[in-house]
Amino acid sequence: MLISWNTTRACNLKCKHCYRDAGEKEKNELNFSEAGALLEEIKKAGFRIVVLSGGEPLLRKDIYDICAYGKRLGLRMVLGSNGTLLDRSSAERLKAAGLSRAGVSLDSINAENHDQFRGVKGSFDLVHKGMQNMLDSGLEFQVHTTVTRHNYTEMEEMVDYVAELGAAAYHVFFLVPTGRGKEEAENLISPSEYFRLIAYILDRQKDLAMELKPVCAPQFMPLAKNKGLDLRFARGCLAGTHYCCVLPNGDVHPCPYLPLNLGNVREIPFSKIWSDNPVLQKLRTLDYSGACGTCKNKDICGGCRARAYYHSGDFMAEDYYCKGKYGLV
Repeated sequence: MLISWNTTRACNLKCKHCYRDAGEKEKNELNFSEAGALLEEIKKAGFRIVVLSGGEPLLRKDIYDICAYGKRLGLRMVLGSNGTLLDRSSAERLKAAGLSRAGVSLDSINAENHDQFRGVKGSFDLVHKGMQNMLDSGLEFQVHTTVTRHNYTEMEEMVDYVAELGAAAYHVFFLVPTGRGKEEAENLISPSEYFRLIAYILDRQKDLAMELKPVCAPQFMPLAKNKGLDLRFARGCLAGTHYCCVLPNGDVHPCPYLPLNLGNVREIPFSKIWSDNPVLQKLRTLDYSGACGTCKNKDICGGCRARAYYHSGDFMAEDYYCKGKYGLV
């Protein structure tokens, strides 16, 4: 099980699709003492992997101490960063703190396109410097790309490009319209493009040592099953079953893209929220409606609960991309 903790809302970029609408730091973000208590509760609840995300987590001066504390608890600590602040010193400090891997964002092979999507000129060059600093420091990293209509045609070339950068993994994220991402809803790729790209990723993995994984694309599980591929993951959508998110102020959501407040860790221990919350209990029933409800693969797929919520207002509805037209039901 893994958890994403948005450690801060502060960010130095202005990404068009940001689910957290990051920019300014919130006044009531969890402090270091509360962070330690949260990590202890995360451990108690049975989680193994903690993603320190944001905003931009490197804008928290205590992020290295948070990482080290989690490591001492026996948690696998990873970082989700935009990559622009990863200078040599930061990379070395993260490595020394026990960080297992850092994920950085790269959305195009073209610098101008990447910078336009991320909202700050020069971010493309800074991300590449950050990756080199991690290589030089011996810190393992992976690359994240968010797919939209603007970069869809680049994706096959991006796979080879990222492999040459020395990344341990390449995670291809499919846009979910939430936060500022609602303004990008018109740039969602079509269902046929969606399934075509997932199939390409699955087929391309056979030739790569680098891990290649679709994210926010739970249909990759039944597609992999249909292709006779090894199912290395528990299921497609993990929201509320194997995964959840903690916001900077301590609110808990089923996933970063599903804005349903389950409670606040300042008021209710995280382990109790995880075990008792009715929304999480409902997600675990897998009692979906529409195509997802009748799908023979709902136990390994589940559809994207956040995308279902965005399009219908019901987090148990069918996924926008799951219409029963692609051999999945």
